[in-house]
Order: sequence, then structure tokens, then C-alpha cells
Amino acid sequence: MDSGAEIDEESDNRGSMWVLDQKLDQPMDEEAGRLRNMYREKKFSALLLLRLSFQSLGVVYGDLGTSPLYVFYNTFPRGVTDPEDVIGALSLIIYSLTLIPLLKYVFVVCRANDNGQGGTFALYSLLCRHANIKTIPNQHRTDEELTTYSRSTFHEQSFAAKTKNWLERRPSRKNALLILVLVGTCMVIGDGILTPAISVLSAAGGIKVAHPDVSSSEYFPENLNFLADKNLYYFYSITEFFSSGAEVVVVVAVLVLVCFFSMQHYGTDRVSWLFAPIVLLWFLLIGGIGIYNIWKYDKGVLRAFSPVYIYRYLKRGGKDRFTSLGGLMLCITGTEALFADLGHFPVLAVQIAFTVVVFPSLLLAYSGQAAYLMMNKDHVVDAFYRSIPDSIYWPVFVVATLAAIVASQATISATFSIIKQALALGCFPRVKVIHTSKNFLGQIYIPDINWILMILCIAVTAGFENQSQIGNAYGTAVVIVMLATTALMVLIMILVWHCHWLLVLLFTGLSLIVECTYFSSVLFKVNQGGWVPLVIAAAFLLIMYVWHYGTVKRYEFEVHSRVSMAWILGLGPSLGLVRVPGIGLVYTELARGVPRIFSHFITNLPAMHSAVVFVCVKYLPVYIVPEEERFLVKRIGPKNFHMFRCVARYGYKDLHKKDDDFEKKLFDSLFLFVRLESMMEGCSDSEEYSIYGMQTEKSRDALMSKNSKATTSDVDLTISSMDSIMPAKSPLSCRNSMTNSSRQAGNQTETDELEFLNRCRDAGVVHILGNTVVRASRESRFYKKIAVDYIYAFLRKICRENSAIFNVPHESLLNVGQIFYV
Repeated sequence: MDSGAEIDEESDNRGSMWVLDQKLDQPMDEEAGRLRNMYREKKFSALLLLRLSFQSLGVVYGDLGTSPLYVFYNTFPRGVTDPEDVIGALSLIIYSLTLIPLLKYVFVVCRANDNGQGGTFALYSLLCRHANIKTIPNQHRTDEELTTYSRSTFHEQSFAAKTKNWLERRPSRKNALLILVLVGTCMVIGDGILTPAISVLSAAGGIKVAHPDVSSSEYFPENLNFLADKNLYYFYSITEFFSSGAEVVVVVAVLVLVCFFSMQHYGTDRVSWLFAPIVLLWFLLIGGIGIYNIWKYDKGVLRAFSPVYIYRYLKRGGKDRFTSLGGLMLCITGTEALFADLGHFPVLAVQIAFTVVVFPSLLLAYSGQAAYLMMNKDHVVDAFYRSIPDSIYWPVFVVATLAAIVASQATISATFSIIKQALALGCFPRVKVIHTSKNFLGQIYIPDINWILMILCIAVTAGFENQSQIGNAYGTAVVIVMLATTALMVLIMILVWHCHWLLVLLFTGLSLIVECTYFSSVLFKVNQGGWVPLVIAAAFLLIMYVWHYGTVKRYEFEVHSRVSMAWILGLGPSLGLVRVPGIGLVYTELARGVPRIFSHFITNLPAMHSAVVFVCVKYLPVYIVPEEERFLVKRIGPKNFHMFRCVARYGYKDLHKKDDDFEKKLFDSLFLFVRLESMMEGCSDSEEYSIYGMQTEKSRDALMSKNSKATTSDVDLTISSMDSIMPAKSPLSCRNSMTNSSRQAGNQTETDELEFLNRCRDAGVVHILGNTVVRASRESRFYKKIAVDYIYAFLRKICRENSAIFNVPHESLLNVGQIFYV
């Protein structure tokens, strides 16, 4: 249903007024400007910018930096036959790093952040604010007045306007865009499984290089003396239990992964200060080793900077060389995580870190490995570790293992973050989200997802025969995410940046030439491990799409079955029931209208609370909603009905923490609304008035004087916007001075209602939650019945309850059930 139609229907409500919490200790224009500037990109001093660039190494570039561990092995799994192939592969690596991470992501895609936030859903949220493409139309015009809600306007005949109209014209296009975003999100989740597997396994492979015979079946003697070598016997037993004859490298990797995932609930705040030094040391080591190998083995590899060798490489090898591109593209893995982990640093700091440290170090590392392989063609399997000088082998091994853990942590954090975004936008089942840091908003932990990732990661690590198959799977996931980002970036450039169509065409062409080439290459390796991310993505895509489908259908049911105000007014002030002391908080997904759950409740029960508040918690396509702009309050019906609506708005990064007193903040906003409403009545010529966006010095001063005497709350308030009610019989005209009689009458009315609400609150608060069960109708097709009656029902059963999210006491909870057929 169109959101405009909902506003028109709601405009018949009497006495309605939207109220927005705001600070009053500064003038409104000045305060609004301060808040807007808070969320704009700040200008940093040179010293601070360098410090942030250093810190970004540990958070943003861990995954991209560990790629030299496994690229050449996955490119030449059968060995190197011609040294010229190494030069061609190196040339492809150089230009892939230049075109994708450097030019596309660092200097273009990173600028498309949503108030500093990156990732697939951040791009989707940015698009939702510039076009009506959100599949759940629950936004209100007041949402666009948030300080974090930014949108641009364009000429009706412009290319951007035509693109916007084309997207909005058909629901199928909105659904197609949503599916594209979900596919990209599922592939990022796949990265969260494959990155720890291949990074830790590749790092642990250094054990085998140092001790070629270390395996569970060969390294341990059969007549091992239990008493003489007790510790070794224990290790042997554990190895036999986990690997059943597999190499010790796999067992060590599995043990590291178990410890890594088991410590996720502690968060990274306590140890994150180590990440940047570890990654910086890693980049310096691989860069230095690269210089050493170039100088020692073959300086001629530097001719790979000529793109001619790319043409020779592809022409000489035929199909085998074309399929090897799937391994070469692993050099740009971690690029999408770079964008997803953008949140804590300014774009300029990320750009400086990449161009000064990351990019040259990677070029030197790959060039050094290529120089080593020119003289040692048989060592391609462990090219990285074999090219390390013996004197620093074990220190590099330790740093490599730590860097692999940091890279895994960055990917897991990005996975948690993007799942939180999907959850907030109604595209993922409700799961428990834990805030692990008091200093960083983005550091979260999702227990259910963590254990699922651990199980799948261990299965991938232990299940594949070699790293090459994991690399094939990894490459498939990475290239699909990049294609999804490219498609979203095209819309961003048109709708948000208003770029000329030639620039859009240039960006799209360069991106697709590289990414489609790699994509067509990985398709040849689907049966060699590339099927894994496709299966994982298909499973998560099914879960996310079915959940979103059920959420949309539940919202449509709420909209179409809502109760008319004529029916409510016909019940009278007592609602046709006995009004018992207390306040009932009725939770609903509707931001406008009276939900069916209310009529269902009063039809089946003989009593209702003296005061009723319809609570709507909705997420907006913004990064965060400032605390002072969180709640909107309005009245429903005449005053003697004592019915209100409170809309709590959250961004996709906002968290419901245990120390957040949601109920107290709700009542603070409600009491302040009553005081403000009483004050505004004295400024109207009629009891039926229409007010839009009034922000006056008089209302602020009057409210401050009232707040100084109030005892119920000290939360500041101002008017942001107010819904229209019944058309005014006369135009709004605020008198220069209110008469003493009207002032006294307003104060008396305000005092009486505040006392009444306080008595109701003291009598008890009951949280009434709707439990809408969605079922497929009898005439539905079999696949719809499976999706709705089994998959969605199962997800609803195991997902987290709303009462747990808002910390509702069990003794104050009342569930009202109803069945809806789709």
C-alpha cells in the first residue's frame, strides 16, 4: 500500500500531534547544524590522520594482506612449466590490484559510504533514501527531517529522475534489486566462512615446509613410549582423533579456528590495539622479503609491469591459462571486507594507508615470489614460505599466523555487521546481538551466527583435500560480491552523485571487463570447490528471502486490517469496556492507524487499561538515529480516550542494550508531549487545528519554563513536525499574547492529565505483543506452502522474541495471537 494513502486516512484523527525530542539549551538552528556536522566527514589534522591511517591497517586490510600466502599455489596447482607464465601471472596481479582495490574501491566505492558506513546494505540504504524502492512502505515524512537522513533532489527531466521512475514503476524491479543485495550479503557471509579457513590453513602450512615429514601417520613412531614422551603422545592422540590420518597442518588449523571462534564473545576491543602493529609488521616483512628475492633471484620480473605480458600469457596457454584466472583473482580477496569495515575511519585515512603501505608492499611481495619461482619452478605449492630466508623463517611464520587471525577477525566482524544491517531492515530472523565495546559502536557479537560460522569453517577446512579447492570456492564468493557492488554503484552514481552518463558508462565498463572475465573463469571451477559458496549462499538466501517475504506479508496484513477511527470513536471514552487502572503498551508494526490486535483484544476481553499507548518500533535506512530524535509521540482520538501513539525510530547500526531503559524514555516523551500539547492549545483559534513543522522561539521558551517546574522528566523537547488532523475550520493564527484564562485552563488541563498518567503508571504497565501466525491458504502452490508453513514457521519459532529485545519483564507481558492466511 502506498504510504501517502496511509497518511491521508490517518488525517481524520482528532487531536493528533507529532513531537520530536530535542535539546533546548541551544537555539534550534544552531543545534540542528551541530548535529548535522557531527555526521559529516570531519577534517582531521595531519598527525591525527596518520594515526588513523595506521590504525586502519589492523581493521581494514588484514584480509587483503594475507593473500600472498596462497595466490601462486592456486594459480599453478599443477606446477610451473614455463617461467614466462610466472611473468604473465605477475602482470595480471599487478593490474588487478591497480584496477579493483586501488582505483575502484579505495578511490570510488569508498566515497559511496553511508555516513561512514560501508557494505552492501549500506549502499542499499543510501538508495532507499533517494528512491521509493523499500519493499516495506513504513516511512513517514518526518523521517526525512532526521539529521542523519540526507537526500538530494534533481530535475524531473534528468537522467536520474528517469532512472528513479523506472525503478519505482514496478514492484518486480524493487524485488530484483533486493534479491541482488541479498545475494551480495550471502556471499559476504560465505567470505566469513572461507577467509578463516584458507588464511589459517595457509599460515599453518609453514609447519610442513619446515618439517616435510610431519603428518599424523609418519611423524609419530608406532612404538611411542608413553612414559618417556607423554606430551607428544597426548598430541598424537588428539591428532588421531581429529584427523584420522590427515596432515597435522589441518589439525593445527582446526584447533586454531576453534580457539578463535570460542573467544569471539570477548570482543576485539581489548586486543584490537595489537592488530595494527601486527599487520604493519606483516606488510613490512613481506615487502622486505620481496625486495630481497628480487635482488637475489631475478630482477627481470619487473618487466611484468608491462601489460603486454598479460596478452602473451592468455594467448599462449589457451583454456588452462584462462581457468587459472580463478586463482589469480585471489590477490584481490578482502577488497569487499575493506569496504564493509569502513565504519571506524575516515575515507582519507583508508586511502593513505592503502597507497603508502598496503599497495607497494603487496606489489613487492608478489614480485619477490615471482622472482623466486623463476629459479625454483617446483616450489610453487609453498612459494611464500620457501622464499623466506632461513634466518627469519620462524619469526615470519609467527607473524603470518597472527596476521591470518587478524584477517579472519576482520572478516567475521564484517559478517556480524552486515547481518545486523539485514536484521534491522527486516531481511534476517531476529538473533541476539551483543555490544562488546563501550567505545566502538560497530563492535558486536552474534552468538548464533558465530557458532554456525565455526561449524561451517571447520567443515570446509577439514573436508577439502587441498587449499586449491578452498581457493576456488573463495574466488567464486569474492567475484559475485564485486559484481553486486558494481550494479549498486551504478545506481549510486546516477541517483545520489548525479554523474554524467559517460562517467557511469566508463566506470561500469572497466569494472565489468575485469570482474566478468574473472567470473567466467571461476565458472569452470564450480565442480572443483566453487560449488561451496553457491550452496552456502543459496541456503542463506532462502532464509533471508522467506523471512523478508513473511515480514512484508505481516505488514500488509496489519495495514489492510487496521481499525478505522470511526469504529474507535463509536465505542466512546470507555471503549465499550471497563477501564481498569494501568497503562497498556500495545506493540504494532504500524506507524499510522489502529492495529487489528487492539480490536481483537477488546473483543475477547472485558476490560482495558485506563491509558493505551500504541508503540511502533521501526528501522529507517539510516546509519543511526540520534538519541534526542528517537521518539515521536501523538494523540489518537479525543483527550478523554487517553490513547496515544509512540514511534521509536532506529538506524541499522543502533543497538538495544540492556542498560537502555526503553520504557522510561517512552514515558518521558509521553509526559512532555502532554505539556507541549496543552501549551499549543492556547495559540489556536479552534480546538481542531492543523500544525506543520512549527519551530518558534515562543514555544521553546514556554516549554523551558514549564520544564523547570516539572517533576516527571527532565528530557528536553521541541516540535519537529505534526500530523494534520481534521481540516481546521479557521486558519492557524497564534495570538501575540494568551489570555490569563486560557493559560490557566491549559495549565489545569495539563496538570490533571499528567497526574492521571502518573497514577496509571504507578498502577502497573502491561506490554501487549501481537503474535501473528502466517499460514499459506489452501489454494496456494506447494512451494509457497513449504516456504510459509514450514520454513518461515520454523524461523519464527527459533528466532528471538521482541520481548527479549526490549527487555520486557515476563510478568508484564501479554501475547495476543491471531492467524493470517496468505
